[in-house]
Amino acid sequence: MLAILCCLMTSLQAAKVYKPWENGNLKVSDDKHYLIHENGRPFFWLGNTAWLLPERLTRDEVDFYLSREREEGYNVEQIQVLNAIPTFNIYGRQANDEQFSFAQFTPKNVYGYWDHLDYIVDKAEANGIYIAMDCIWGSQISRMNVQQAAAYGRFLGNRYKDKPNIIWMIGGDVLGSKGTESWDALARAIKEVDKNHLMTFHPRGRTTSAQWFNDREWLDFNMFQSGHRRYGQRNGDIDYPIPDNTEEDNWQYVSLSQKPENLKPVIDGEPSYEDIPQGLHDINAPRWQASDVRRYAYWAVFAGCFGHTYGHNSIMQFMRPGLSPAYGASKAWWDALNAPGYKQMKYLKRLMLSFPFTVRVADQSIITGENGTQYDRIIATRGNDYLLVYNYSGKDMTIDLSKISGQRKNVWLMNPVDGSLKYLGEYSSRRADFSYVISDKKNTDRVLIAIDSRQHYLDKNDLYLK
Repeated sequence: MLAILCCLMTSLQAAKVYKPWENGNLKVSDDKHYLIHENGRPFFWLGNTAWLLPERLTRDEVDFYLSREREEGYNVEQIQVLNAIPTFNIYGRQANDEQFSFAQFTPKNVYGYWDHLDYIVDKAEANGIYIAMDCIWGSQISRMNVQQAAAYGRFLGNRYKDKPNIIWMIGGDVLGSKGTESWDALARAIKEVDKNHLMTFHPRGRTTSAQWFNDREWLDFNMFQSGHRRYGQRNGDIDYPIPDNTEEDNWQYVSLSQKPENLKPVIDGEPSYEDIPQGLHDINAPRWQASDVRRYAYWAVFAGCFGHTYGHNSIMQFMRPGLSPAYGASKAWWDALNAPGYKQMKYLKRLMLSFPFTVRVADQSIITGENGTQYDRIIATRGNDYLLVYNYSGKDMTIDLSKISGQRKNVWLMNPVDGSLKYLGEYSSRRADFSYVISDKKNTDRVLIAIDSRQHYLDKNDLYLK
């Protein structure tokens, strides 16, 4: 069946594929909040945690998976290059040894580990997708000394510096205080040979790269991992940068990652995955659902992130029959591509790119009166002539429409489940009360959209985001 699907996807490739790097390399915007292309076009990162892609997919499966990602609007794949010592792929090809010697594992006339990684990068390029390349998973850094880290960085940098679709990712679910010298050596060695691509650090859960590396010349943007805990689920962690009982409030990490003295763009590189146990380790615990992954996505972006990374328990490990699952994964990865949350992320991307993106700021003053806590928390963002408010629980709210230009504003309600729009009318008041009744108790979240009536980002007759 998968082979048939791959053939169908191949025929679809004949259509023109949007390749974002045709607008120039990615760079940080002048205001230090966004990623843009050299020609000024904004870039909205919609990522997926495809960690074990190099190790567990065949060439045909790579083709199928990346085609599906493109169709669903994903434009960044976060992958692990080395997840173990040594690392092997599905063809049994070895990437490295304990001395981190790579030359002997790249023989001529043999389709080796690094050839397969090249294939993945090239297929992603054909689909208009960036590869966020996590060089070595954080748990392995203690086995690599500074000299080996630098040599590995030069190896990777020289191999991929001319590929248009690379974003470098240092770290990997690790505290930056562990292996700091090796991380610095790895990052600087890559940057010495590759002047074209941006770089970040993927930290441990409930931490941000800004805690350790915000002053580093090699760090172009910050990344935090809000992680997989539910409210009050501390599980022995003692180094939270946030108060107790706020574990799900990923919006807090945005401000924690934006240090005024050295401001950098920020993104949530790993929120709670769809269909993973709350807290990860108890497979009998409740699972995070589509509504939860939507909440993390809208909270983070409206709080000031330049994009978002989605994750699914089965996709991140590319689960299939015959493999031992981690974290209680039960679905095959190709079935998980039909998960509701996976298919709903594109509506956030469409929404944000419907408006001038890089003039947008987070602005909680849009919400008047007392805001809620935890699931009742309302998050607001705006440009000069539009505002967006994400309401997860469906609570009543009062919105200050004077925060944007125009004497009159057109107002819509958007359903993030399917991107549908409901026009609420034209408002002239400074403040307006909004309440709505939702029969679907599992999907109570909505986005309120208000636009200066002189602008036409949306049409009153639009039923769905385009």
